[in-house]
Amino acid sequence: MELMTLYWILVGVMALSALSEMIPGLPGASIILVCILIWSVATSFAGIGWSIGLVFLILILSAAVEFLATYWGAKQFGASRWGQFGALVGLVLGFFGLLPALPFGGPIIGVLLGPFIGAFVGEYLTRQPVEGQSRVQVALRASVGTVVGSFLGNLIDGLLAVVAVIVFVLTTWPFASSLMGG
Repeated sequence: MELMTLYWILVGVMALSALSEMIPGLPGASIILVCILIWSVATSFAGIGWSIGLVFLILILSAAVEFLATYWGAKQFGASRWGQFGALVGLVLGFFGLLPALPFGGPIIGVLLGPFIGAFVGEYLTRQPVEGQSRVQVALRASVGTVVGSFLGNLIDGLLAVVAVIVFVLTTWPFASSLMGG
């Protein structure tokens, strides 16, 4: 395969992967990392400098962003450890399609709703009513915090992925364009 064709295929896959990073559970950052690695090996690391190394590191660290943001959101909205644990269990069960309330939609729907359902169940089963609020209201508030945090984490992950693709193109374009003779 011609290197320039490979370059455009990899940039296209990276762009789609950056967009998919906005959806929980999809491996956008991992696919971008694999594309960078493929290009690096195919070109014997030509045009790959410290900036691509930094992007590589940022994408690896961004994996923790979603979990930290979900934790932060749950904490800000008053979720207890049981609510946070329930959100994590809901995320895992949702991803594998093991939530009985979700017989359709696969892992994307499960990953979107699993943390909400898990946080709600964890809070509802362990929390006492707060003054002026029922257990349902307390659990619902914690569940909303979990979803808000997860959304923010996905947004940050998506932005980091877009930056990674832009830096890759800006860094590798001089070498790639020289392959076309320009």
